[in-house]
Amino acid sequence: MEHQLPPDGDWRAWVIMGGRGAGKTRAGAEWVRSQVEGARPLDPGRKRRVALVGETYDQVREVMIKGDSGILACSPPDRMPQWKASERKLIWDNGAEAQVFSASEPEALRGPQFDAAWVDELAKWKKAQDTWDMLQFALRLGEKPQVCVTTTPRNVNILKALLKSPSTVLTHAPTEANKANLAASFLEEVRSRYSGTRLGRQELDGVLLADAEGALWTTEMLQKAHVEIVPELDRIVVAVDPSVSSGSGSDECGIVVAGARTQGPPRDWRAYVLADCTVQGVGPTGWANAAIAAMDVHGAERLVAEVNQGGQLVEEVIRQVDPLVAYKGVHAARGKSARAEPVAALYEQGRVRHVRGLTALEEQMCLMTPRGFEGQGSPDRMDALVWALHELMIAPAAQYRVPRIRVL
Repeated sequence: MEHQLPPDGDWRAWVIMGGRGAGKTRAGAEWVRSQVEGARPLDPGRKRRVALVGETYDQVREVMIKGDSGILACSPPDRMPQWKASERKLIWDNGAEAQVFSASEPEALRGPQFDAAWVDELAKWKKAQDTWDMLQFALRLGEKPQVCVTTTPRNVNILKALLKSPSTVLTHAPTEANKANLAASFLEEVRSRYSGTRLGRQELDGVLLADAEGALWTTEMLQKAHVEIVPELDRIVVAVDPSVSSGSGSDECGIVVAGARTQGPPRDWRAYVLADCTVQGVGPTGWANAAIAAMDVHGAERLVAEVNQGGQLVEEVIRQVDPLVAYKGVHAARGKSARAEPVAALYEQGRVRHVRGLTALEEQMCLMTPRGFEGQGSPDRMDALVWALHELMIAPAAQYRVPRIRVL
């Protein structure tokens, strides 16, 4: 498959980033073979000294060397290397060698030198930076030392820095790209369980989910918030962050549906984010229709809309679609970050849950920091979410606050 073939060009690191079962291990094994093997079994290849680096020695042996897609499984009988367990080496008949290293022992890379390396699951390593640095110093043989990195993406600094390097090339593939070699029951199970979630985007689509440094929400936080079943809710609202422009290049109009169970004191309340109905490029009438439609589908009792940009026009547009809609205009007196922080606190307390299918919204949330939004454009989906949860959880809780008694 195309994502398993080495790219052309003058690169030092080739990162193969993909979902589970996308064929990354097979690609790494075949790349090692293509480097060390010559035209005939005893002919020298382009490389002669290879480092095989995994999270542990056992994982290198059981996955990269002896696994179903490892080097031994991929090698024909006349080019089969010999595994010397006592030396932790693969040795080919043409003299090429591949030496095994564990990422838990970066100092072991301090002495040897290589002209190639295959690194597996870099994003999982606990001592990733130290091990990667030692490997770079060891890659000093030959005219063009190169490293192949096979990994499922995770939001870690070592992988993000590697992908930004001008000497790095990237190929990418989702799990589906290798479906011909995967059990149909596996694909069906993981699709049904993780489709439409951020974990699915990472583990199945092979997408690197970036959290901004110091983000108010993190991928881990949102993964813990996912639920499969939503209980009966006491109240449901639709919140809108209107767009004042239209056309393909306009900002999105954030439309988020959320509900809450508000029985007992506020500490027992729970909110559920039910849908992201955001639209783009449709004009005022278009987003007003989309918001009213979301109310109808989810049985919402109120439409909440930010009026900072459109003012009275926002309500007029909405009432053109439904004159009797229960409408509330809200005005932002503080910046987006300040408004978002108390809502993020609800997530930290475990009081907000998400249904699946909110990936685009969650990606915006993970780029929102106290310094502002660090993604592209405007976080309109996140803004709508903040208004919805403020209406459901924060504003009503204010009436439960016990007034302070001043003692004279």
